[in-house]
Amino acid sequence: MPLLGRWREDRGVQRKAAAYVASLMREPDDADVEWLSRSATKGDTDHARWELRYARRALGLIVAQRDALDDKTGSAVARELSDAVGRDHNVDASTVEIAERQFNARISAYRDGLDSRASGISVATRLGQTLFAFSGGSFRSATDELTRGGVLLERYVVEANQALRDAFGTARLPEDIPPSKIANR
Repeated sequence: MPLLGRWREDRGVQRKAAAYVASLMREPDDADVEWLSRSATKGDTDHARWELRYARRALGLIVAQRDALDDKTGSAVARELSDAVGRDHNVDASTVEIAERQFNARISAYRDGLDSRASGISVATRLGQTLFAFSGGSFRSATDELTRGGVLLERYVVEANQALRDAFGTARLPEDIPPSKIANR
């Protein structure tokens, strides 16, 4: 591919990643923050807000890495998300490194929650446990509050998938060829 063509393609991917990351940078709903502060953070709304921010962003990055149509999408989103977090007015410049370490811990934990195949434990429960573990709440037994947290984070995953499709498009398969045959082409 000629240099100018590759540059245009890279800029297009960067614009799409920026649009996707903008959806991940949305603030959590106030009602969700209030709920989490009552349920897990012992009334600390700032902590609750941060945990929901981290959760949306971590799950959004995982969705981009896992569900994107192109292998380059995950790394483009990771770069853009890193830049956006660095510019986030909610993060004091002196604490950016700490925020990045905390975010990376959450990415790993949420990925484990999504990927785990523990018998009898739903994805919603695992996500709720992860949210409550980081929030300081009780996460060892399945409660209605923990389930509500998992359902909220499942909604974040669904929203991230929709935002990913909106930004990067959807797969278009020929009507007359089964998907299993396309891989062999």
